[in-house]
Amino acid sequence: MAINVIPTDSTILTDSLLEIDETELEESAEQETSPEIIELKLPASICGERLDKALSKLIPQYSRGRIQKWIEDGFVTVDGEKSKIKTTMLGDELVVIKPQAAPDEGAFSPEDIPIQIVYEDESIMVINKPAGLVVHPAAGNWSGTLLNALLFHRPALVNLPRAGIVHRLDKDTSGLMVVAKTLTAQTELVRQLQARTVSREYYALVWGTPITSGTVDAAIARHNRDRLKMAVSYSVLAKPAVTHYQRVATGMLERFPVSLVSCKLETGRTHQIRVHMLSLGFPLVGDTLYGKQHLARFFHRQALQARKLGLVHPVSGDYVEWRIPLENDFADLLVQAGMQVPQ
Repeated sequence: MAINVIPTDSTILTDSLLEIDETELEESAEQETSPEIIELKLPASICGERLDKALSKLIPQYSRGRIQKWIEDGFVTVDGEKSKIKTTMLGDELVVIKPQAAPDEGAFSPEDIPIQIVYEDESIMVINKPAGLVVHPAAGNWSGTLLNALLFHRPALVNLPRAGIVHRLDKDTSGLMVVAKTLTAQTELVRQLQARTVSREYYALVWGTPITSGTVDAAIARHNRDRLKMAVSYSVLAKPAVTHYQRVATGMLERFPVSLVSCKLETGRTHQIRVHMLSLGFPLVGDTLYGKQHLARFFHRQALQARKLGLVHPVSGDYVEWRIPLENDFADLLVQAGMQVPQ
């Protein structure tokens, strides 16, 4: 079997991962030092400065935000007393600082978290991510992620950017993801995602009855008021997003109509299906961020699963495809709505 080696452009790979992953990660650029106690005799030149500003000048290896956190938590004393961020310094004070580890320091540590491997060879893995598992460490989730699990089960992935992750699923979305095991495979998968040749099909249960089929071609950007949300936007910062959908079945949850919809993505923006279906007036069942809050009792998460994944194998060049059955909780929800569970 002939193997085509694809040249690796590390700049393209890094930039593309930031684009495709779509998660706004808070990555620290600070240089870590040992957590030894720091004692400072403040010079007269800082007279009139706030405590946090004075310290950020004297210990520039730490960000002001991190210093502020230490002051707030009582790890900084001025002449033996705890102080406040905005306290004005006069000079000649003795400041004692007990540096604390940043919450993200363990973000790339292996953790024994079970993962379901659907397929694996020497260059790629395809996994079935469960609902509730965050893909990549970020603010609020510095541990317990898919990345931590991958580093435990396949330690060699520590040598790849983001442990081989090239795309993501929302925390409460289940389903198929591909992970690269070599830099060559990762670069090729990123290029396929950029070229929109990776086939990704999701099943979603939505409130209401959309037309039989259609396409939503609407750019998406961060919501201008709620930073936790994304929204259809005409902003210059909005990124193109295209979703093709088809109604598969209809049913009822109590007296409310619902529809099972198959969604195929051309792009992979954050919350894309959730935002696009909402823009049509059909939010996902169980989606408390975008959906109907008063109907949250019907399902404990957004009813969304990445059910089919297809791509060109980065080594063989063959088109390969995987499909998984609906998760048990999703299948039970369809039965509750009077629908037949797709095979």
